[in-house]
Amino acid sequence: MKTSKNLSLIVVGVILVLALPLLLQMQGNAWVRIADVALLYVMLALGLNIVVGYAGLLDLGYVAFFAIGAYLYALLASPQLTDTFPGIAAMFPHGLHVSLLVVVPLAMVVAALFGALLGAPTLKLRGDYLAIVTLGFGEIIRVFLNNLDQPVNITNGPKGITGIEAVKFWGLDLGRPLKLGSFTVSSVTLYYYLFLLFVVFTVMISHRLQLSRIGRAWMAIREDEIAAKAMGINTRNMKLLAFGMGASFGGVSGAMFASFQGFVSPESFSLMESVMIVSMVVLGGIGHLPGVILGAVLLSALPEVLRYVAGPLQAVTGGRLDASILRQLFIALAMIVIMLVRPRGLWPSPEHGKSLARRGVAKDPLMPAAAPGIESPADELPGAASRPMSINP
Repeated sequence: MKTSKNLSLIVVGVILVLALPLLLQMQGNAWVRIADVALLYVMLALGLNIVVGYAGLLDLGYVAFFAIGAYLYALLASPQLTDTFPGIAAMFPHGLHVSLLVVVPLAMVVAALFGALLGAPTLKLRGDYLAIVTLGFGEIIRVFLNNLDQPVNITNGPKGITGIEAVKFWGLDLGRPLKLGSFTVSSVTLYYYLFLLFVVFTVMISHRLQLSRIGRAWMAIREDEIAAKAMGINTRNMKLLAFGMGASFGGVSGAMFASFQGFVSPESFSLMESVMIVSMVVLGGIGHLPGVILGAVLLSALPEVLRYVAGPLQAVTGGRLDASILRQLFIALAMIVIMLVRPRGLWPSPEHGKSLARRGVAKDPLMPAAAPGIESPADELPGAASRPMSINP
């Protein structure tokens, strides 16, 4: 009975998710665009969750991989390279029109390489020091893209790259509406289904990683790195793998963002974007896939929804209060309330909660009780219950 009920809930949820853009389309494409952006942030949050949630490595420069994927797609699907380099224009007289099946794997590989490049010099860093280094990496990438218009114009500098083509595959152009008889499916709705496919793919990979030996090794490093190393876990390789895997999802999300917007510039990849992605993971529930998805959807859609609240309030005050400032104020208040009411996130991980409960930390009354005989990954390691105060060699 319970299995059939869960199956019914899953079927209803799938139908609602598939029908959502068609329903929103009746109210205008702006609402569908909000849903598209939310799916992009879900991919970003799931990728960062591998680094922060599974491996416990604080990464404040994750937006750099987002930028790498976006600019990679922009260069391969726009006239930028052919206009700059005559040799490329001679090789491709009709322009660069790289297939999606080529761009997505390439974005994953390039972003993963940059992720490993970031992780290599930070293997012995923890906490605040790791956060500062990753923050610097994200800013370096943004400044690099902003100034790579001289002496050779590759990224077009602060002007950004325009004329980026929409995704095309199997004769379907996502940049144009699709007519099905008398019903027209808008371009943003088509992108919604493409992004949803990538989100499902990302969730499946993240879930399998969490249950694998690699995921257990990441969680052991998160709980106690010294104990994990004592148990024979190669912490160096596991950290590099976490950075690479998380960065690959960011690269794919960036490529989809460039195709969706049709324009990229360094201003889209500022530090605040990294902070927002980290906030999605933390507010949703670190290490818990449903919680991360919930946090990403709420924090990505909330600023757009609050536009309809801040505008009338600005009119009531006679224009004395700026609508954008009010919107940021409401977002900050919402985040503060969430952290006060749910300090471990809106939907925290049950395993993480049981691990904290065994260490004497107050447990959330809404969290399910730990089943007898079930232990967290940290409890499987000797010395994990009491962290030794020593320096990692």
